[in-house]
Amino acid sequence: MAEGLRERKKRQTRQYISDVATGLFMERGFDAVTVAEIAEAANVSVNTVYNYFPAKEDLFFDRSAGMADRLARWVRGRDAGESAARAVLRELRGEVEAVSPRVGLMEGYDRFMRVIHEAPPLRSRLWSLQQEFHDNVEAVLREEAGAATDDPMPDLMAGQICWIHQAVFVAIGREMLSGRKPAEVSREVLILLDDIEDLLSEKVLNYAVRGAS
Repeated sequence: MAEGLRERKKRQTRQYISDVATGLFMERGFDAVTVAEIAEAANVSVNTVYNYFPAKEDLFFDRSAGMADRLARWVRGRDAGESAARAVLRELRGEVEAVSPRVGLMEGYDRFMRVIHEAPPLRSRLWSLQQEFHDNVEAVLREEAGAATDDPMPDLMAGQICWIHQAVFVAIGREMLSGRKPAEVSREVLILLDDIEDLLSEKVLNYAVRGAS
């Protein structure tokens, strides 16, 4: 269905508030900026800010909902004959090879990461997001395998798959923080992905192979 005028205005307002907040956070740091200052800069009320963003951390991680489900989407959308782990490795290689901003390979990502490192509430929220990644992947694996609730395998495999993703993002964040160029980091992370695949057992690499339709 086409987006209505009211929905479009709400989406635009939400995005504008988020953009204003992000600019302030990047300039002054997360802890130094108040919600009241964000509201004033965006020319809206404090209540309006909270209507769109229940917590201050939500203003920084405004795209977290789509991010937290990304790994699960990759697993669910794997090709016939492809396992869950190999699907994630393939998707990550594609993003890294394309020097994609979606994995942090962009100028300015170092400032984004520095804001997180300097703010304990953001580090805590990042940990929560990582747990969401895990829970979403586990749910997909458990559903598709028809696993019992007490079967530990989907949980263990989700942990391995999320480790792949986290290892890549940690490496990218570390190198970008040190002032490296995105294209240089991309080349090194592609080698890292090969090393990660070599470390994974055959049991992980061959778990949840999608059958032919």
